[in-house]
Amino acid sequence: MSGATIWLTGLPSAGKTTIARALAGRLRGEGHRVEVLDGDEIREFLSAGLGFSRADRDTNVRRIGFVARLLASHGVTVLVPVIAPYADTREEVRKHHQEHGTGYVEVHVATPVEVCSVRDVKGLYARQAAGQLSGLTGVDDPYEAPAEPDLRIEAHRQSVEESAGALHALLTGRGLL
Repeated sequence: MSGATIWLTGLPSAGKTTIARALAGRLRGEGHRVEVLDGDEIREFLSAGLGFSRADRDTNVRRIGFVARLLASHGVTVLVPVIAPYADTREEVRKHHQEHGTGYVEVHVATPVEVCSVRDVKGLYARQAAGQLSGLTGVDDPYEAPAEPDLRIEAHRQSVEESAGALHALLTGRGLL
């Protein structure tokens, strides 16, 4: 059984983790080995002590990419809902997977910042607006949206199930499931 890394990038509160968890449940139900490497959990355990400077964000993404590739090389479908704001670092992770013959799919969860700020799952946009937080990706810190992702999901225009279904169809079509 071959594994692959499915990297879901997008703004905070775009729906990355929600889609990843929905797809993970479906894949487990089909008998696939699946792991979700959630960005918040990784920051707490694997990247504790890192801040939100460009260098620290890049280090965090590289660490997650390394763990994802290791798991994928052992037949696990790895869903990675992580902001990963910089295109060059995401490309570095993709190349690392390719060099090791591991499948990699980049998914842009393209929810506009206006929608994300209304969802505000973690209260980040409210804290930023109140002046209690700076460096919020997509607001006062850059987010470089993928120019040519393998799949672009407009999560604000379709249900979680439709979003997970579109990703499932892509993975099936590429022979990754």
